[in-house]
Amino acid sequence: MFGSIGRELESVGRDLQALRFGVYDDASKEVFMRYSLFAAASAVALMVAGGASAQTPADARLGDDIRGRLEEGDARTRGGDAYRYDDYRLNLRAGQRLEAEMTADDFDAYLDVYAEGSMRQSLASDDDSAGDMNARLRFTAPEAGVYIVRARTFSGMETGDYRLSLKERAAPRLPRPGRVAIGRDASGRLGANSAEDDDGNRYDAYAFRASAGERVKIDLESDDFDALLRVGRIVNGAFVQMAENDDGGSSLNARLVFTAPQDGEYLVRATSYDGSAQGTYRLALEQGPPAPTATPVAVGEETRGRLTPDSASSDSGAPADLYRFSGRAGQRIAATMKADGFDTFLELFDANHNSLASDDDSAGDLNSRLTHTLAEDGDYLIEARAFSSGEGPYTLKIEEIAPPPPPSAIAFGQAVEGELTSSDATDDDGRLYDAFVFSGTEGQRIQAVMRSGDFDAYLQLGQDEDDFSELASDDDGLGQGTDARLIFTLPASGDYVLRARSWSREAKGLYSLELTDLGGEPAPGSLLIGATVRGQLSERASITEEGVYFDAYRFKAKADEKLRFTLIASSFDAVVEVGEEKDGDYFELDTDDDSLSDTHARLSWTAPRDGTYVLRARSFSPNSTGDYVLITERQP
Repeated sequence: MFGSIGRELESVGRDLQALRFGVYDDASKEVFMRYSLFAAASAVALMVAGGASAQTPADARLGDDIRGRLEEGDARTRGGDAYRYDDYRLNLRAGQRLEAEMTADDFDAYLDVYAEGSMRQSLASDDDSAGDMNARLRFTAPEAGVYIVRARTFSGMETGDYRLSLKERAAPRLPRPGRVAIGRDASGRLGANSAEDDDGNRYDAYAFRASAGERVKIDLESDDFDALLRVGRIVNGAFVQMAENDDGGSSLNARLVFTAPQDGEYLVRATSYDGSAQGTYRLALEQGPPAPTATPVAVGEETRGRLTPDSASSDSGAPADLYRFSGRAGQRIAATMKADGFDTFLELFDANHNSLASDDDSAGDLNSRLTHTLAEDGDYLIEARAFSSGEGPYTLKIEEIAPPPPPSAIAFGQAVEGELTSSDATDDDGRLYDAFVFSGTEGQRIQAVMRSGDFDAYLQLGQDEDDFSELASDDDGLGQGTDARLIFTLPASGDYVLRARSWSREAKGLYSLELTDLGGEPAPGSLLIGATVRGQLSERASITEEGVYFDAYRFKAKADEKLRFTLIASSFDAVVEVGEEKDGDYFELDTDDDSLSDTHARLSWTAPRDGTYVLRARSFSPNSTGDYVLITERQP
């Protein structure tokens, strides 16, 4: 008997040597002696599956009442918030109004609408507007074209029947507004007789006249609801909002100071924050405080100012200074405000005092930095103020910055040697960056690694470079000092932009960047209890949100069945973990790190019920890879 065990142990030892495992401690040798009878079992290979392919949308028309079902084979997204979905293709006219309603008993219904060919950015979405866990989405097509309605679960891989109705909504009835003159007030009540906007929010409308540049202070007060003010004009039969305020007044009352861009009639909509509240209110209009006198400044100059109790007030009531500068169409400017004694805030306006952009803390600490590309030749206004309250000296500098160059192409498997210099593009926070573009497919996992000996590397992944929208970022994911590694599963097929930059402002220097295609998310392999699995954690393994690599195996167990799992590795701190999958999500049931030794894991576990379970063979720390042996056995 002992000779047989010795031969098996010797065989295991040869296999481990071939796998480049090192010399084991006494505890490891004891484990192999105990489990040597299982060493002859066949190793189970990992099965790797790619991401789910995108679904071909079904054609649909307004007026359709669709009875559908989300099933195991339907398309699904990847990542932590993965869900199943069905897509429907609709042709809509410019301005045509869609109402889609989805009801389901088996899952939490959710609706999205996309423009065809642009599936990365939802144009409208809804979760529970139809009551309970049902969805009702209302959408007005901005232009004629094809749109995709996505019927999906809120999250998770639930299946079940659903009903989807698609219908055209009639244009809203614009109520005849009441009238209120500047210097007067009006009382009213939000209720069942009030008008409803596109989103079903109740409102009362009031018209007033104002001259170009005239400033009007508007107050909406109520003891019954959280007041919300909206101001705008009717353009081509539709209300176009120009300003709004929620809590500018005392308590939950609303106040705003509105500057009329031109002579004409304007509308005030008196409504509530949640849109469905009822109750009485008081609306008052009066002449607004004079706008601060605009001090002329030139682009490229730095100005020193001071906010005092005698400074003019902004529309929000905070002390403010106003500056005027001239710009040209397409010019990209950056305005930076710094102060030691208060939290700064910057806002950019056109010559008619229409707000274009604002910023609070983008220059770090309590300082502000605002970047904007000017739309036309002419004068512009910069308001320098405290975020809420505060006084003291400050500096303001307005400078021209170069428009970002088009991103350079980068291919999978390519390593780029680059350098951040003072001539590179800067983002809205004033940090230098280089941009790279690549094409990917839905469900594809990508890895970007950035290294630098000159600065703390930082990676951002986003979409359209002209209007960059961050999807993911990483600072120190490589786990080696200040280098960055970003791993991300692409949500849709198309072009993506990588920004290589530093964590801090002003940093410059050399860096390297490498982009790797990791393929689709690996699917769990199959595990037979009693088998010994020899595997390897690599950068193509699955990875947790914390950056920990793991291999997953599915196995079956009966209720109260006692099992033992041993994971041995020489190049990483081994962790063995058992869990369950529900609706596509993983839930941990039990885990072990060091029960066998400081770096080897052993988990004794009893199945709570009949079923299929998932074992994860993983490392304790992020970014750890290497060979391992996983030994499984039934216990008496």
